[in-house]
Amino acid sequence: MLTGFAQAFKTPDLRKKLLFTLGILALYRFGAHIPVPGIDYHNVNTCIKEAGGNGGLFGIVNLFSGGALLQLTIFALGIVPYITASIILQLLTVVIPRLEALKKEGQAGQTKITQYTRYLTLALAVLQGTGLIATAQSGTLFRTCTVSGQIIPDTSIFRTAIMVISMTAGTVLVMWLGELITDRGIGNGMSILMFTSIAAGFPSALWGIKKSGKIVGGWGEFAIVIAVGLVMVCLVVFVEQAQRRIPVQYAKRMIGRRSYGGTATYIPVKVNQAGVIPVIFASSLLYVPALVVQFSRNSTSGWAQWISTNLTKGDHPIYLTLYFLLIVFFAFFYVSISFNPAEVADNMNKYGGFIPGIRAGRPTAEYLSYVLNRITWPGSLYLGLIALVPTVAIAFFQGSANNFPFGGTSILIIVGVGLETVKQIESQLQQRSYEGFLR
Repeated sequence: MLTGFAQAFKTPDLRKKLLFTLGILALYRFGAHIPVPGIDYHNVNTCIKEAGGNGGLFGIVNLFSGGALLQLTIFALGIVPYITASIILQLLTVVIPRLEALKKEGQAGQTKITQYTRYLTLALAVLQGTGLIATAQSGTLFRTCTVSGQIIPDTSIFRTAIMVISMTAGTVLVMWLGELITDRGIGNGMSILMFTSIAAGFPSALWGIKKSGKIVGGWGEFAIVIAVGLVMVCLVVFVEQAQRRIPVQYAKRMIGRRSYGGTATYIPVKVNQAGVIPVIFASSLLYVPALVVQFSRNSTSGWAQWISTNLTKGDHPIYLTLYFLLIVFFAFFYVSISFNPAEVADNMNKYGGFIPGIRAGRPTAEYLSYVLNRITWPGSLYLGLIALVPTVAIAFFQGSANNFPFGGTSILIIVGVGLETVKQIESQLQQRSYEGFLR
């Protein structure tokens, strides 16, 4: 692997792409530390220290922003509005015929969908930025902090508008930086930015675990966390690379005097076909009841008390059960809309392909659906178990691992993006007859 890096930097055009990507990432991390105008940064740091860095309800958004959310910087929203917009457009493609037609038009249609995603990202950035500023002004961003109400001294409409505009501009800039990496750098820009945001929090989280060691000493817990992290990385790599290969045979066709077809290939169906999307969906949905209680005026009613008791603590059995079941449900839901067996069967039939032993047409679609359901079960259960690891870690360390770095979402994103980026670099090296990373 080190030899592959050396060869990559010896290649002029690949070296330029790598250095350009690293420069964009450095600019992104610099912007994540520039506070929004009108923020009392001293009080923000005080509240972060009192909260122990725990994002509470905003933990997953703070994770994707590299800690910029709780610091209320210009990149506080990070890549989250773009991720949300992309998921919404992907879901709407199934139910809106116009979007489905654009998707089938190829590159031109995809360009149009990308433009819609940008517009929706801008609207979501304004909405989420307004909500974040309102939460900070009301003092509920850090509920246990003694100076949470003094984070934003000036709550005038003009000052609030300036802050929302600054966060929206930061989100648009992050989206532009991601597209620059995709066009002129290495890998998918949005995924690389998300990878950087998550990885940026690892050193401080690991050092915090070392300093707050309660069971076997600081270095003992540090070693245990590293060991657990390595085991999780190995497990995630194994499952993410696992796939069921459905064989496909193409019949020979005679066109004039030449023979075409007769080749054999396969349809790769991954065990974790849905990726990290079900975890994000489940986490976001479970935040809704807690947010309703947080902004409700009648927080002492029976339903509010039940939600506060059962759905706001990550170690409560009801919360854990709902979280696990929602992940399984969204795994099946997302796979069902992202992989259409009937469409795949029609395309195979159109080009003369068939699965050995299965008749073309409807029997092929039913067979693909059967295989997809069978393989989604272990994938969804794997996602649910991986997502529950942080809760187990918090219980084991008696609350000293509130920022447990090797959480399920973190590892899934980092491993997935890392593997994909390495594959892209390796493919470019192989085009120049260089030895790849994994050889």
